[in-house]
Amino acid sequence: MVLHSNILGKGQGQVFVILHGFLGMGDNWKTHGKQLSESGFEVHLVDQRNHGSSFWDDIFNYKVLVQDLKQYCDKHHLSNIILLGHSMGGKTAMLFATEYPQLVSKLIVADISPKFYPIHHETILAGLNALDFEIIKSRGEADAVLNNYIPDFGTRQFLLKNLYWKEKGELALRINLKALAENIAEVGEALPYEVKFLKDTLFLRGERSNYINSQDESLIIHHFPKAEIVTISNAGHWLHAENPKEFFEAVMEFVR
Repeated sequence: MVLHSNILGKGQGQVFVILHGFLGMGDNWKTHGKQLSESGFEVHLVDQRNHGSSFWDDIFNYKVLVQDLKQYCDKHHLSNIILLGHSMGGKTAMLFATEYPQLVSKLIVADISPKFYPIHHETILAGLNALDFEIIKSRGEADAVLNNYIPDFGTRQFLLKNLYWKEKGELALRINLKALAENIAEVGEALPYEVKFLKDTLFLRGERSNYINSQDESLIIHHFPKAEIVTISNAGHWLHAENPKEFFEAVMEFVR
């Protein structure tokens, strides 16, 4: 099975592949994807397994996410790609670049480091598991349930993008919640210490985010000796959505 994607600007320039974060989908990157395609790139907004419109599977770890992406590149005959990954997608992108450096010309990692992260999505998963679609019949009702678990409006709006009408009158989630909850420990796994990617790499971190701190810089340089670390002002973990202008400018400066 091949990953689902939305391809913008097909056939017009260097391939730019974007990988979303945990509980997201390629569609989260539509605005940046459109801007990149208007700048002359062929942009692939990819849904990783158990997310968006891609296939579901009980197995979920970075090893299989990397193999999914390799299969996707083979299917679409992609090489010399610029690869951007956010959060969980950044972990996939890092491992992919170290395993298939011949396919990646430049790597961009958004607000995640190669280190191990303890499980920290329990409340979000509890909120999503509390959604009973035999009772819930609207987006507003789903939001009200999530509000009991997740007070942050922006986070709830991000999660509610996963809602869709499975059939008339029946809502469902696009994510494979069962598999993701069962494999939640995999999301924080560290990059194997021995792996390296020796080409140009950009790490972008949100000024208000704690995902990349100053202690992580030496580990980043260990794995990615040519890495540059840039801070996006007035932004947290969703830096591409919170300060899209500065984020896009940093990406363009790097890829040009």
